[in-house]
Amino acid sequence: MQLRQFYIYVMTNKYNRVLYIGITSDLLKRVYQHQQGSIKGFTYAYNATKLLYYEIWDTAESAIAREKQLKNWHREWKFNLIKELNPNLKDLAGDL
Repeated sequence: MQLRQFYIYVMTNKYNRVLYIGITSDLLKRVYQHQQGSIKGFTYAYNATKLLYYEIWDTAESAIAREKQLKNWHREWKFNLIKELNPNLKDLAGDL
C-alpha cells in the first residue's frame, strides 16, 4: 500500500512577478488545472501557470503547517528558497 503524499507548490506567471502557494495531494493534476484555467481565483486572475517549486510531505498536517509558514514569509525569502532548487526559475511542470 502506497502512502498518500501531500505537496506544497509555488506557481507564478511568465514574468515571475506573482507567487501563489498552494497545497494538494495530486500535484500533476493540480498544476494541469492551473494551466487550463479551470481553477478560478488568484492563479486564474494573474495567469500563474508556471510551477516554480514544490515540496513533498507525508501528512496533510505537516504540509498545511509548511504552507502557512511559507505564506508568512517575505517575498525575497520565498524567491531565495525557490532559487536553491530552481536557480533559473524554469517551469518544473514538464519534469513531473
